[in-house]
Amino acid sequence: MPKKGRPPRSQIRQNIVEILYSLGRAYGYQISKIYMRTYPPATRRVIYYHLVKGLELGEFEIDKVEKETGEFSWGSTSEKTYYKLGKNAKPQGDLQITEKKS
Repeated sequence: MPKKGRPPRSQIRQNIVEILYSLGRAYGYQISKIYMRTYPPATRRVIYYHLVKGLELGEFEIDKVEKETGEFSWGSTSEKTYYKLGKNAKPQGDLQITEKKS
C-alpha cells in the first residue's frame, strides 16, 4: 500500500539547498530573488514555506537573526533571519547558481 501525504523530498527545497551551498548563508528575501532568477517560477510564500520545512527536516539551520532599522512601509524595524545548510542537506553543486549570485 502506498504511503499517504506529501513526499519528504521537494525540488524547490533542493534548489534552496543549492543556493545556500553557493552563498554560504543568506536571508529569505535574498534567497527568493536568486531563486526567481534561476529556477522555474515559485511564489515567495512557497519559498518561505520550504525554508521553515527545511528547518524541521534539518536541511537548513538559522545562522543568526539581525534587526535592521530604517524607514520601511511596515514600520521602523526589520528582522532578517539568515539561513545556512543543516546536517541533512545534500547539495549537488548546481552551476547555474554561481553565475546568478547577487
